[in-house]
Amino acid sequence: MTIAAVNTRNQFSGQVINISIGQIVSEVEIETAAGVISAVVTTSSINNLKLKVGDPALALFKATEVMVAKLA
Repeated sequence: MTIAAVNTRNQFSGQVINISIGQIVSEVEIETAAGVISAVVTTSSINNLKLKVGDPALALFKATEVMVAKLA
């Protein structure tokens, strides 16, 4: 799947490995080459996408701010 006007540096493709369904929001875990990415999204979005464990997925990042810390 290709999405126009999206920089490849802000997206990771992978496979859905877990979905924890909540009443309003749900947590989705996507296993990527960079590791597991976890996101909290609305449950209605999960239902609208018909997203389920095993599906291929794309994690897209949009941020106006990124914090960086040095680890000791």
